[in-house]
Amino acid sequence: MGFFSFLDPVLNFVFGPLLNLSPFFAIMIMSFLISLIIVLIYKFATNQTLMKQLKGEIKDLQKQAKELKEFPDKAMAVQKKAMQTNMKYMMQSMKATLITFIPIIIIFGWLQAHFAFVAIMPDQEFTMTMEFKDGVQGNVSIAVPEGIEVLGDSVQKIEGNKAVFSLKGKSGLYDSPPIEFTYNNVIYSHEVIITSGKEFIEPTKVIRGSESVKSIETSNAKNVIINLFGWKLGWLGSYIIFALIFSMLLRKLMKVY
Repeated sequence: MGFFSFLDPVLNFVFGPLLNLSPFFAIMIMSFLISLIIVLIYKFATNQTLMKQLKGEIKDLQKQAKELKEFPDKAMAVQKKAMQTNMKYMMQSMKATLITFIPIIIIFGWLQAHFAFVAIMPDQEFTMTMEFKDGVQGNVSIAVPEGIEVLGDSVQKIEGNKAVFSLKGKSGLYDSPPIEFTYNNVIYSHEVIITSGKEFIEPTKVIRGSESVKSIETSNAKNVIINLFGWKLGWLGSYIIFALIFSMLLRKLMKVY
């Protein structure tokens, strides 16, 4: 979560119980809670009387513009007025947006860290791939800590700008020492966690400052929250769908404009 990582213990305490649920219900509940908080803040941080008035004016002006389709000049004038009214409406809502912006970013960071990918299970075969810049050739060797086994050769030839290693291991956090790759006498490393839980380390590690290596990637599968008729959505896409539904329902129930 970067800059806000110091909040991890608090967020884990508050939202940790959701990790015991299926990702589908966890994201659905988070979407509801976030939508509820946003709607409540929006309701009490804005002048709802004015918002209702502006929304009514926008609706009336849009209706007028449709009725004046055969009179382009008049329709344009009405549309211009509608845009000005809409701008007033957006400016009124800006306060609520600013209040919720940072908390939502923090929560999104927590969701990304816990629901973006599927964990690597004990004794599950997985791969780690080094991606190289165009034109790089040669061999790459891998060194693994105790508890991880290399399946196949520990030295791989770079093919198609990539060197791929197959591995499996026992449950544990492998960060000290991490898994190490050696190319051209330079060592590159990437941490891995193997667990029967839901924890994972960000699969892709971008290598900065190297003239040869672009990245190292672990084959954690993306966490599919919604899979309906071949329509696959991760946590963010699922959140957007749920949030749109909950937001519309809550606004209507709470009469928020």
